[in-house]
Amino acid sequence: MAQETWQIDPVHSCIHFSIRHFVISKIHGRFTKWGGTIHLDEASPAASDVSVEIDATSVDTNDAKRDGHLQSPDFFNTAEHPKITFRSTSVESAGPGKYKVTGDLTLRGVTKPVTLNVEHGGSVKDPWGNQRGGFSLKGDINRQEFGMTFNAVLEAGGVALGDNVEFSIDVEATKAMQAGAD
Repeated sequence: MAQETWQIDPVHSCIHFSIRHFVISKIHGRFTKWGGTIHLDEASPAASDVSVEIDATSVDTNDAKRDGHLQSPDFFNTAEHPKITFRSTSVESAGPGKYKVTGDLTLRGVTKPVTLNVEHGGSVKDPWGNQRGGFSLKGDINRQEFGMTFNAVLEAGGVALGDNVEFSIDVEATKAMQAGAD
């Protein structure tokens, strides 16, 4: 099987993240504007690649005041860095339908390597004749490594925010038609 090109369908996909809040719970959020391309070669995963671009101003935590703070220089600094990008540098098989995708995540102008655990859920033909594929990705980052150091010390000890940000991405993508294909 040759490399196939898949366009991420943001209407049927989502990026969610969570971070510890007051040590005792987690706050969840998502990005509502993003997209990307997956080039998948199941027979030779090393020939595969992924690229994603996220509009950082689309952060949504179900609280407008918090979303505004997340867009400020304390966190995403969207005035100077409106986009978050991921570009894979390697893809390797991790078992049937599973992959380890390592790439460069650029956030707030800082680029660091990140490894994602990916599961390919397969593909189906939709009612309009398009081939659709499903992918689930999980990973985490340390926000401080990307310059997001804002925090507050709690009266009882500890800090308001954890450093580890977990994220999950559920993707439905449409296979690009080959030139000259019927």
